Amino acid sequence: MKRTEISSLGQFGLIDRLTEDFKSTKHASTILGCGDDAAVIDSGNPEAYTLLTTDLLLEGIDFDLTYFPLKHLGYKAVIRGISDIVAMNGTARQITFSIGVSARFCVENLDELYEGIQRACKDYELDLVGGDTSASLTGLTISITAVGEVKKNRLVRRSGAKPNDLICLTGDLGSAYMGLQLLEREKRVFKGNDNPQPQFAGHEYILRRQLSPEARIDVIESLEKADIVPTSMIDISDGLASEVLQICKSSACGARIYLDKLPIARETNEMADELNADQVVAALNGGEDFELLFTVPLEKKEEISRVGGIDVIGYITAPEQGALLVTPDGSEIALKAQGFKS
Repeated sequence: MKRTEISSLGQFGLIDRLTEDFKSTKHASTILGCGDDAAVIDSGNPEAYTLLTTDLLLEGIDFDLTYFPLKHLGYKAVIRGISDIVAMNGTARQITFSIGVSARFCVENLDELYEGIQRACKDYELDLVGGDTSASLTGLTISITAVGEVKKNRLVRRSGAKPNDLICLTGDLGSAYMGLQLLEREKRVFKGNDNPQPQFAGHEYILRRQLSPEARIDVIESLEKADIVPTSMIDISDGLASEVLQICKSSACGARIYLDKLPIARETNEMADELNADQVVAALNGGEDFELLFTVPLEKKEEISRVGGIDVIGYITAPEQGALLVTPDGSEIALKAQGFKS
């Protein structure tokens, strides 16, 4: 039998291959299946669709318990799940939370994990409605499923962007990635030290962005108040470049992103300088910012500017023009998705 290495396909190529035979659906209630941030289901509510999404987090891949407190991990896992609901212009209502746990963990450890889950449920008005627990031989595994809803006339997919639409971004980029780099540095410095004293003073912002991110439900609420429905939307979980390419693929379009328009926080720049890292690489490929990338028609430019906290970083083009990063001197560089490699 022919053997194809996963790394030859990449993350999104693998997803496409595994789901290619599931594009057609059998039930009229399945409005949207594989291929977006969340599935869309018509559960009989005449005004709203049900949204459903799931995420898997693996110790050693998605988190390192050397420096990631379990309470923060529980909180972040919930945010990771509900951010996909937000990216469909919806609101999360319920979650289920499943774990695989090795004998290395005690009951008090799991109490701490669930303390973070409870805090997130309180902050975002969520109900924990179920889950599963299992023994594990490889540390800690977490699976979270989020259920939400969106008004039928406000549902946003990745596939609605049109040429000349403005590309909009909430918040800033790269801060979560630089927080991770700081944590990794301190882990290396204090490896084998029984009484480590990590140097975190002055870096609270990037650490918070990595350890305790936010789901941008506030943006969804502001857009509704402004009567703006994006033409497409996705959350920044895999890096800006990857998310732009996902919208281009789903919407059959191209994009121009302007380097000098990318919002990068002062703390991110400072950490990049300290670590001799490239803040642009962090912004384009870092991921886990959980900000929202969305498009709106050009005529909505003034309304978007009045919403606040949103930057216009480019515009949608015809598909044959490709997805490009435009530097201040006018040079154009093809965007590439980093994804995972096995």
